[in-house]
Amino acid sequence: MRLTDRLLAELGDPGLEQIGGMLATDPGRARDVIAASAATIVGGMARDAEHPDGAEALRTALDEHTDADPFNGDVASLIRDGQNILAHVLGGQGTETAAYGLARLSGLDPGAVMRLLALLAPMVMSLLAVRAEASDMSTEEMTTELARERATLPGELAVLLADAFGDLPEPHTSRDGWGSAW
Repeated sequence: MRLTDRLLAELGDPGLEQIGGMLATDPGRARDVIAASAATIVGGMARDAEHPDGAEALRTALDEHTDADPFNGDVASLIRDGQNILAHVLGGQGTETAAYGLARLSGLDPGAVMRLLALLAPMVMSLLAVRAEASDMSTEEMTTELARERATLPGELAVLLADAFGDLPEPHTSRDGWGSAW
């Protein structure tokens, strides 16, 4: 099951309704923008994992998220964590570009989409961490898994990710690695 599908299953109808309220839209449209946003986050992780330093830093960060339960966490702390995650996987400019692109695709407010990205990032990270731990994934296996997920992105999202990453330096990791900031 793809991480995006797992995320939607974890949120369930109550989560879709809550996020729909946050986005000022119906649960159906919320589902679509959640799926697109999660796929964008996964695509950013896959991009970082293409570089050995980024892959190792992500794998270390996953180890720190295996016990997290972002589906029952405080929204404010989730968003703070999500902003840190997004800074690593998309960068500041990339996050903004992705939010505006997702807003354009969905017809929603870019600010609301930016908050949604920050809310979903720890959830996606936690789901990937649980999968990596359950399968005892090595860094290379995690990289392969993320590349497989990225390959399933619809064309519009693939273009959106290319736009979001256009101005970012490579590899996209902090000086002291993901783990220390997450």
